[in-house]
Amino acid sequence: MPAPFPEDSVGLVTPQLFHFDQPLALANGRSLDSYELMVETYGELNAEKSNGILICHALSGSHHVAGYHNEDDKKPGWWEHYVGPGKPIDTNRFYVVCMNNIGGCHGSTGPQSINPATGKPWGSSFPFLRVRDWVETQVRLADRLGINQWAAVVGGSLGGMQAMRWALEHPNRLRHCVVIASAMNLTAQNIAFNETARQAIQSDPNFFNGDYLAQSTLPKRGLSVARMIGHITYLSDDGMGKKFGRELRSGSFDRGNDQLVEFQIESYLRYQGSTFSEVFDANTYILMTRALDYFDLAREYNGDAAEAFKQASCKFLVVSFTSDWRFAPERSREIVTALMRANRDVVYGEIDSVHGHDAFLVPNQLRYWELFSAYMNRVEV
Repeated sequence: MPAPFPEDSVGLVTPQLFHFDQPLALANGRSLDSYELMVETYGELNAEKSNGILICHALSGSHHVAGYHNEDDKKPGWWEHYVGPGKPIDTNRFYVVCMNNIGGCHGSTGPQSINPATGKPWGSSFPFLRVRDWVETQVRLADRLGINQWAAVVGGSLGGMQAMRWALEHPNRLRHCVVIASAMNLTAQNIAFNETARQAIQSDPNFFNGDYLAQSTLPKRGLSVARMIGHITYLSDDGMGKKFGRELRSGSFDRGNDQLVEFQIESYLRYQGSTFSEVFDANTYILMTRALDYFDLAREYNGDAAEAFKQASCKFLVVSFTSDWRFAPERSREIVTALMRANRDVVYGEIDSVHGHDAFLVPNQLRYWELFSAYMNRVEV
């Protein structure tokens, strides 16, 4: 018999597929006549339907936030450490919802899905998306669930961008906005990293201009390299140094030994890239990094972030991590400054951590846990 699930886990969970026939007008001028969203929920929706929490996932995330998909599942959802009974997002209090965004590769309509107009996978013809397109589908999901107002919309990284867009575009439909390790737009350096990763994918001979499924192949090598590039930026120098240092996996520097020397960090990155290329879609990776690049919260407000945040009426929690150089603390402080200039209610926490951008996912960080829990305990249901 498999071991029982931990007491603080939501346990066994089953995703749900929601079909939408109402056409979705996209920010780029195109539209989807219909689409599907893969969704997971945890906890119980109260009678007033006032305890809903929407979690928006990041670039490589999915609807599978917490719990296990079967009794033999060794790996729980991507935010298992922070979502569940007694955890910061406490499923004894909240009804938690997360969906795989459209354009994704974990069950929602995306490049791997069949284009009803052609009977073939969308592939390279799937429309590019903006963060506001994801928010619009989340609004429709909330309507389907009968939730008029979220207790909170929560997201880390790209998920935080979605949460902020919610606060501006649908201010009356959330009471709290939780933005973790995010920014109001990408730096030029971040855009450069994303473009380098996309070039790695597109230069793979098996990419076939994005229509690799029609060729019964996958650009695994290119996607693996893209993931390696991304993964380096999610970690910190201190974190990598403490975990790997200059330790060798094989070979030696002894004289007379011509065996190739392999460092532990090299082996680790290759493993991460190879594993990722088996489960993620290359077109989705390109599409989502483009959405990251395009995001600019204040674009429609003449670049004035305070003016943008004047559209919001909810309360905010903004969290950053000291070793995160991909979405550095100063980018979160920019959000906080703009919120204060807009006279909005905001709590800010800057957490000491060696884990880089991935810190918002990593367990056993006491100050992060305490701050996150304290704020969520203030959220009335």
